[in-house]
Amino acid sequence: MAPCQSLLFLFIISLCVTLTAPANSLPTLFPPAAAHQSLIKQAKAPKPNLPFNTQYFPQTLDHFSFQPKSYKMFYQKYLINTQYWHKGAPIFVYTGNEGDIEWFAANTGFMLDIAPKFKALLVFIEHRFYGESMPFGKDSYKSAKTLGYLNSQQALADFAVLIRSLKQNLSSEASPVVVFGGSYGGMLAAWFRLKYPHIAVGALASSAPILQFDKIIPWSSFYDAVSQDFKDVSQNCYEVIKGSWAELEAISTQTEGLLELSKAFRTCKTLHSTASVLGWLWTAFVYTAMVNYPTEANFLKPLPAYPVQQMCKIIDKSPSGATKLSRAFAAASLYYNYSRTENCFEVEHEVDTHGLHGWDWQTCTEMVMPMTCSNESMFPPSGFDYKRFAEQCQMKYGVLPRQHWITTEFGGERIEKVLKRFGSNIIFSNGMQDPWSRGGVLRNISASIIALVTEKGAHHVDFRAATKDDPDWLMEQRRQEVEIIQKWLNEYYLDLGHA
Repeated sequence: MAPCQSLLFLFIISLCVTLTAPANSLPTLFPPAAAHQSLIKQAKAPKPNLPFNTQYFPQTLDHFSFQPKSYKMFYQKYLINTQYWHKGAPIFVYTGNEGDIEWFAANTGFMLDIAPKFKALLVFIEHRFYGESMPFGKDSYKSAKTLGYLNSQQALADFAVLIRSLKQNLSSEASPVVVFGGSYGGMLAAWFRLKYPHIAVGALASSAPILQFDKIIPWSSFYDAVSQDFKDVSQNCYEVIKGSWAELEAISTQTEGLLELSKAFRTCKTLHSTASVLGWLWTAFVYTAMVNYPTEANFLKPLPAYPVQQMCKIIDKSPSGATKLSRAFAAASLYYNYSRTENCFEVEHEVDTHGLHGWDWQTCTEMVMPMTCSNESMFPPSGFDYKRFAEQCQMKYGVLPRQHWITTEFGGERIEKVLKRFGSNIIFSNGMQDPWSRGGVLRNISASIIALVTEKGAHHVDFRAATKDDPDWLMEQRRQEVEIIQKWLNEYYLDLGHA
């Protein structure tokens, strides 16, 4: 069966299956370290109607060398809202993730909610090589020669340069800056506070798995957490999903297996590989665990409140004679078709509407986050094969991963001591329903590096806009975040006055 080896992102991650295996076999890697972009349909998501103005900043291609080509400029997109701001008031900056910046702005209503209280200027900066911020235009993904400028260090420098320029242009250089980020963006926010403390007075890093690298945490943590989410709802639900992979493998050995699966899974086109079915199911269960929000949401897909519970209801209420695989399909259909608008499923050609595919390059270079599946997982047990992963990256991009670079650059097993000694004013917020929380900071490191942990929280749920249906624990989490940010700003203005 397919192992769990994964370099998911985080975020929001492109879970695509390698379809180079024979049609009747399951993939040797899932999700693959370097997915085949040609198998993903690229499509533009409808632009949300957001209260921001769109601006473009002339950005430097390479901040860390002085070769003539380093000075090439590209236009970096950012969104800005000045509705509540006045000169000298704080600037709240979202450090963009691996996708279109509008997508993150639409799902980070928390910043809009608190802007009036702080009279804050809001800025959402798009990450280089995502959305419209393409340094080489349509050729940005052409080869490693262009993609070599896509990494977290360049992105952090982009944010720093843009923020400094913005403050100068606004004649408000005394305005304090607080950075916000969720998932990969949360890692960037925390790292930004560490690397550029003179630019940002504090950082709110939500669902930021900064401990997911090297051997800081057990490699099985992520998939153990996904499995636990389902097991906590229903032991039967967990067992059905766990048993569905063997049934899928059995069908894969049959002569007409692909045709049978195409009918059973209502695919729009006849399947070419059983691997795609595995990936389709796997993606649904992982993403649903991530976004197990307490209210209806449309972050990755339209989903009901507490979708893990709803999936398990579907499984538990299935007819007694139903196979485990058919029950798993019915549950996964909730993820792909909660809106009931799909007549068939694009199992092999999932549409990438948010421009996530640049993450493949990042996982093949610096974002090496080993993942395995233990015997406790509802996914087939497996180890992490770094050699195979590196070979895939070499084949796809002509480069090898630097598996220890992130811990070298930002801190490894002693990251908490690094934060305690050199860091301050960082909030790490995590919800234990989110499998990425296992790679996050879950306890206070110092008086000014705070961990806010909720038992029922999902992937950066605190960043979502407030609704009338929000549970008390979520409102309390946000209240604490606002209180801490206010403390940072009070201290900043007090110091500024003394200066």
